Parts: sequence; C-alpha cells; structure tokens
Amino acid sequence: MQIDQTLVTMLLEGTRDTLYMTLAATFFGYVLGLPLGIILTLTDQDGIHPNKPVYRVLDICVNLLRSIPFLILLILVIPLTKMIVGKSYGSSATIVPLTIAAAPFIARMVESSLKEVDRGVVEAAQSMGAGTFTIIWKVLLAEARTSLLTGLTIVIGTILGYSAMAGTVGGGGLGDIAIRYGYYRYDTPIMIVTIVILVALVQILQAVGMKISQKLDHRKS
Repeated sequence: MQIDQTLVTMLLEGTRDTLYMTLAATFFGYVLGLPLGIILTLTDQDGIHPNKPVYRVLDICVNLLRSIPFLILLILVIPLTKMIVGKSYGSSATIVPLTIAAAPFIARMVESSLKEVDRGVVEAAQSMGAGTFTIIWKVLLAEARTSLLTGLTIVIGTILGYSAMAGTVGGGGLGDIAIRYGYYRYDTPIMIVTIVILVALVQILQAVGMKISQKLDHRKS
C-alpha cells in the first residue's frame, strides 16, 4: 500500500460517508423505533394501556424484522430503496435498509429501557391525574434517559457495523473501500486501515455516548 494524497482523500471520504450513513440511519431509526418502543411499553400487559392484540401484532412484526440478516434485508428492500432514493447503491441509498434494520432494534432497546422505570413512580403520576402523554414525557422518558442514552451508543455501533456490510453491494463508505480495494484487489494493508478506522469510530462514538449518559445519570448526583 502506497500512502499518497489519493488514498488519504479516499479514506477521508469513506469515513465521511460512513458517518453520514450511520448518523442519518440512527436518526430515522429513532423516528420510527422510539414511538414503536413506547407503544410496545404502553400496550404490554403491565403497561398503562394494556392491549394484547396490538402488542402481539407489533411484537411479531419487530421480531420478524430483527430476525432477517442485514445483507438479505439489503437485497429485499432494493425496490423500496429505488422508489425512495432513485437508485440502489451509494451511501444515501444504504440509509433506507439501515433504517429498516435499525427501527425494530431501537424499538426493543426503548421498550427495555422504559420497562426499567419503577412502576411506583408511574402509579404515583397516575394518582395525581397525569395524562398518558405527561407520563410518557415526564416520567418514562425522563426516568429512563440514562438507559436510553446507553442504548443509543449500542445502536450507533450496530448501525456502523451494518453500514460496513453494505460495502459488499456498493453501499459506499469504508466498507465499500475495504471490499473493492482490500478484498477484490488483495490489498491487505488497505483492509487493515479501514478496519482500524471503523473500530476507532465505534470506540469514539461509544465513549462520547457513555460520557454523556453518565453525566445525566441522576442516581449519581
């Protein structure tokens, strides 16, 4: 591997595209997954609005989507990706399957975090006449914020790993560089460099997320 300006530029652009895909998919994943996780929590048998049919349908849908390997999902949603983005390759196109893969995972993370909230706190809010929205915003989400932020760091790391897998089908980013140059051209040094960058990105993002969650942890105040 010869280090030159072209290689440095390619790696920088790959890092930029990877961060773009990861952060965009995380955002849209939470747009879909956060409400879904809240509904699962509310409609569970121990929730404030138990509804077995709704919970079962959502539970099955989430489990089905989570059980599909990402590479297969990537191929399955190509028609939808083309319809939304106009093409099935590149970093922008990869955001679609990344979001679909992330949403059910996020829903489960959110559901797990919200169920950790002390039921006594929820019952106290109900006894004071708090409505559903107030309980969600000021009790469930507020009390679970540390756990939710910890979950966010896990989600980001997972999505970043998925974005690297998308390189096998021209998804862009560091994964694409690793496949095209490291694997197909047998350039092991480039493969190693991309792996090091990916690991560094995961560590940095998770370290920042954990730092923020620790500062917001009211139990330590």
